[in-house]
Amino acid sequence: MKLQINNLSKTYSNGVKALDNLNLEIGSGMFGLLGPNGAGKSSLMRTIATLQKPDSGSIEFDGINVLENQMDLRKVLGYLPQEFGVYPNMSAENLLDYFARLKGISSKKDRKAIVKQVLEVTNLYDVRMKNVSGYSGGMKQRFGIAQLLLNNPKLIIVDEPTAGLDPAERHRFLNVLREIGTNHTVIFSTHIVDDVKELCHQMAILNGGKILSHSTPKEATEALKGQIWTKVITREALEENEKEFNIISSNYNQDNTLNIRVFSTEKPNDSFAAAEPQLEDVYFVALKNDQ
Repeated sequence: MKLQINNLSKTYSNGVKALDNLNLEIGSGMFGLLGPNGAGKSSLMRTIATLQKPDSGSIEFDGINVLENQMDLRKVLGYLPQEFGVYPNMSAENLLDYFARLKGISSKKDRKAIVKQVLEVTNLYDVRMKNVSGYSGGMKQRFGIAQLLLNNPKLIIVDEPTAGLDPAERHRFLNVLREIGTNHTVIFSTHIVDDVKELCHQMAILNGGKILSHSTPKEATEALKGQIWTKVITREALEENEKEFNIISSNYNQDNTLNIRVFSTEKPNDSFAAAEPQLEDVYFVALKNDQ
């Protein structure tokens, strides 16, 4: 199973160029699409999901010409947008049964089996009789995954699913995605680097509607070996250091000093120590080089 995107462009009526001649190939497993807010992630997700048409380009998935045969793709697609609406006062079990009927599963026995299965996969079986409208944010996100799994999709798209979740709910949600990522092509769009680090075998960094890099998290991190340097400075010295060095990130220490990380092919000076590259460094270096 392969998703092939060629020369995809989309400019909105307000003049914003959301996708800029974008090319990307995505295989099976978990694929992380990482980028800041406004990078074009949701535009790309919506275009792949056939919710909007690009100005030019082509998309093919598993032999389906997506832009010409939208219904064929929708049959094998599971899509969880950033916002997916308000739920009626119905239990998770009843609501999933209703969705299963909408998706054409006419046999009551088959519906019962698939509903039980998706509730178990998403760890919602114990709260299946509870109204979905009363679920927490994380439970609603897992319910969103449960309903998209009803038609056993080959391609799953989840757009910024962990934004706003507390750490425990985020952890549960990522575990659910990890579980389903082994048998499907899952595109996981996020601006949270740790989500990609924990979950994805392949990743791309997107900004300004363009792919800045495409590799595995491990390869991308190893490519920065010997090029990340760190030192502790005072807050007052930040501006001066920013003029002199290529600072990619800075973090406060408990004593209010700053730990700065610098990208450089050589040691900037003797006050710096070599640092082990992190995936966050990969992200910041890619965005900095794009400026």
